[in-house]
Amino acid sequence: MITFDLECDNGHRFEGWFKNREDFDGQLSSSAIACPLCESVKIRKLPSKAAVHVQKNHLPQNLQSKVEALSYYRALGDFVEKNFEYVGESFAEEAKKMKNDEAPARSIRGITTPAEEEALTDEGIEFFKVALPKYDA
Repeated sequence: MITFDLECDNGHRFEGWFKNREDFDGQLSSSAIACPLCESVKIRKLPSKAAVHVQKNHLPQNLQSKVEALSYYRALGDFVEKNFEYVGESFAEEAKKMKNDEAPARSIRGITTPAEEEALTDEGIEFFKVALPKYDA
């Protein structure tokens, strides 16, 4: 299986999955590939993104610090995911309950709106906001 980033003549970008390169070429030449948005069959393959693997001790010094920062960021995300209870969209509500001793004190993580964040700040409830992306294995 091979995946290509594709674009139609109207500028719509999409992804196509093919058995192999020959399968892609055959479908392209027979106009069997169509844009899912506008159905144009004038399709071109976009340049692929490259992925490389390099041993850490072979990286230039300026990249070494970026790799270390990424490792730290991933470790932080793993720690938060394993040690903080996920309360979803109830984060602000749960934080207020804990402040008012209506819920047990614990480490929580979740989602807030800008208005909820402002209300938490106004009430003196401390929280730390960080985006924790999911990484492929």
